[in-house]
Amino acid sequence: MNKNARQMKIREILQQNQVGNQHDLLQLLRDSGMMVAQATLSRDCAELGLVRTKTNGSYRLLYPDDNAGMIIKGLVGVEVLAITSNETTVIIRTLPGRAHGVGSYLDQLRSPLILGTIAGDDTVLVIPASVANISTLLSYIHKNVSKN
Repeated sequence: MNKNARQMKIREILQQNQVGNQHDLLQLLRDSGMMVAQATLSRDCAELGLVRTKTNGSYRLLYPDDNAGMIIKGLVGVEVLAITSNETTVIIRTLPGRAHGVGSYLDQLRSPLILGTIAGDDTVLVIPASVANISTLLSYIHKNVSKN
């Protein structure tokens, strides 16, 4: 296994999973068939510029660019006018022309609660992964688009 293939696999794992620490990442690499030493993984994390940040009470590895998403959280909150739901979906009303940005922001959070989003000009349709979790999804959205 070469370094480029290993680092590509690390990126793939981080895009598809919430990883709490290097030990978890090491186990996910091993589960995928890649045997990697802890020291090698530490060097890969440093070379990839991965950072560890506290999010929602747990730790996860993030690319430095992901921190930009945390910075724009306040901006997204200003763009959101209302959040409503029924038994099957969540609707977010935004300022005119801002729905695409809000939908994209939610997509980049990669929440397992969200199957996907569809954005128009001033409305985002949030499709839940399960209709049984609408209230949890609604709380999650409120928390992640708050103005604070």
